[in-house]
Amino acid sequence: MQTKALTHYSPSLGKEMHMMIYGHGGVPVLAFPTQDALCRQLEEFGFIGQISDYIEDGRIQLFVVDTVDLESWSARDAGKEWRAERQEQYFRYIVDQVIPLMQSENDALPLTLGMSMGANHAAITFLRRPDLFCGMLAMSGVYNTDYFFDGFMNPVLYENAPERFLPNMPSDHPYISLYNEKKIIFCVGQGAWEEDGVRTLRNLKQVFESKGIHAWCDFWGYDVNHDWPWWFKQIRYFLPFLLND
Repeated sequence: MQTKALTHYSPSLGKEMHMMIYGHGGVPVLAFPTQDALCRQLEEFGFIGQISDYIEDGRIQLFVVDTVDLESWSARDAGKEWRAERQEQYFRYIVDQVIPLMQSENDALPLTLGMSMGANHAAITFLRRPDLFCGMLAMSGVYNTDYFFDGFMNPVLYENAPERFLPNMPSDHPYISLYNEKKIIFCVGQGAWEEDGVRTLRNLKQVFESKGIHAWCDFWGYDVNHDWPWWFKQIRYFLPFLLND
């Protein structure tokens, strides 16, 4: 499998960031690791191996980024305004730097992908800029900023809170028709450590339905836990739908 490790400076974040690229071609996939993790996590936890056939056959090319969750979503001892701003800086890093870098390697429209906190990043990035992507897959996210910010909200965090900005989106907003041209998949189990994910995805599902957004919200069984073995099964299940196989 062709792999490449990149290190580059992010002006928006003010520090060096890293990226792993797996594969030589196919549909580009912007992949976010789980909470607080860095770009090599998916390889270290066996996720890359689970989809190595798709990568080696040139059907997908994965671009795995670092997170700064320890400075934003997870930094509960820091000021909430600062944490929200750090998330916005991360979003700007993804849109202004990562996407152009991906396009220099592969100019096809990418998918976004993530598990746990990575699912939140995949959803935020896609839902804020559907013009940049062909679809998204979010597994086991918790889609409510109150869970991380204890009810705090300001205009910056609002832009990173789909559960807040989507209900207020006008019915004639151009993004709604754009969403419906893409493939939007959310998945959550109903077993251990998935309770908050189930609750928040049910709320998000109601928002999608009220806005006429055709998102597939898939609730798996009560034996399906918030853990890697199930994400391995889910990625194998959903990839054919995302790739029109």
